[in-house]
Amino acid sequence: MKTAVAFWNILRKDMRNYYLKPPNISWGIIFPFAWMLMFFLKSQTPVDIRAVLPGVMAMSILFGTTSMLSVTITFERRSRSFERLLLSPISLTWLMLAKTLGAILFGIVNAFVPALIALFFIDLSHVDWLTVVASVMLIAVTSTFLGLFIAVSVSEVFEAQTFSNFFRFPMVFLCGLFFPLEKLPLFLRPLSYVVPLTYGADLLKKGILHEGHLAPVMSLATLLAFSIILFFVSKRNIQRRWIY
Repeated sequence: MKTAVAFWNILRKDMRNYYLKPPNISWGIIFPFAWMLMFFLKSQTPVDIRAVLPGVMAMSILFGTTSMLSVTITFERRSRSFERLLLSPISLTWLMLAKTLGAILFGIVNAFVPALIALFFIDLSHVDWLTVVASVMLIAVTSTFLGLFIAVSVSEVFEAQTFSNFFRFPMVFLCGLFFPLEKLPLFLRPLSYVVPLTYGADLLKKGILHEGHLAPVMSLATLLAFSIILFFVSKRNIQRRWIY
């Protein structure tokens, strides 16, 4: 019971203090919309919204989760409020899950904003929503745990932002969302398969465009494996660097 109460209070505090603030809510709407508008403006020919939707949804999750979590945990670490949470009647594993659940939910909501916008322009009745929902949830979990890994690996907020970009921008270009993997240089293609977003992007393409080159089961298993590895590496870093 104490664990459940502590978990809920930590989650509620984070949602109230960070994720439910008006700037964050509006940013979650404006950011995906700006990406969709960019694709329309840069193209000389009409753009199929359906073709760019998987990329916009994936980027909304990736940037939303990693930006929020890496900054909030780094800030709490610097202000020593995270150390006070370590004294709460909850295990470190449940504490980390409570701290990351808000970012996961934030990422999931961010992902479906461009889908809602697209509904006004195209017919999405042929979308495999089960695959889309599964891929969105797994991308949100993996991206959140990547943000957690970044947050527990640095000491300052500006370091967290720099470190985040070190992962995010290469992932965007290597995952096959905007540049097909077969068009990448040969020496870069192997790198695409060590990027978790590659597997999430392929699942999104299967759900929305009914195309993709990876087996869904393999993509799901790989995303789960990335999530587990990132979570336990982050936990180990906290135990080694933050718990004395």
